[in-house]
Amino acid sequence: MRDTVTLRGVVIRTQPIGEYDKRLVILTRERGKITAFARGVRRAKSPLIAAVNPFVFAEFALYEGRDSYTLAGAEVKEYFSDLARMMPAVFYGYYVLEMAEYFGQEGLEAFDTVDLIYVTLKALMKGSLDPDLIRSIYEIRSFAINGVYAVPEQNEIGDDHIWKAFWWAAAAPFKKLYSFASDPQIEKAMIAEAERVRERNVDRRFKTLDMIEGMCSE
Repeated sequence: MRDTVTLRGVVIRTQPIGEYDKRLVILTRERGKITAFARGVRRAKSPLIAAVNPFVFAEFALYEGRDSYTLAGAEVKEYFSDLARMMPAVFYGYYVLEMAEYFGQEGLEAFDTVDLIYVTLKALMKGSLDPDLIRSIYEIRSFAINGVYAVPEQNEIGDDHIWKAFWWAAAAPFKKLYSFASDPQIEKAMIAEAERVRERNVDRRFKTLDMIEGMCSE
């Protein structure tokens, strides 16, 4: 019997394959973005049926193939199942996953991104901050992790509080990232800064972002 490799990460996308299988995209701490196939997982009695959904954080036991993995088992750490019932927070959660998939690379460690996704989903579930502010903080930190964002010089911004907020989003400890009290001016500046960086550095539109903006315009 082949040995398995254990990788820690989060399911960021799933796709039905055939009658009983699923194709998973998992962002792992140790090996970045991987593709894994879950055989028979759509059968009612599959022991893995709850572990192969978006937002699930787990230790995944996998058989390693040439171009993909086969899921052998999973020890779930967090399901985030309640998020699926929270509107509109769930749409922001899917946006978090979609951006993570965009930046994720195979073979490149993703420790920071996996931790960022976790604290961001927790913040969305807590609901103490506006989801658009959470989204922009996540974007700025994600851009910083992936090397496409540096905080502007203070004299380019003018407002010291806004400048410090940008620094907080780009560098604060993950556990404290969403723990600050803001105000409308800072929120507006943060959202505008994230949009500016996204438009300059991301070469595609995110479907989930279109959905969020569509909801806001209604």
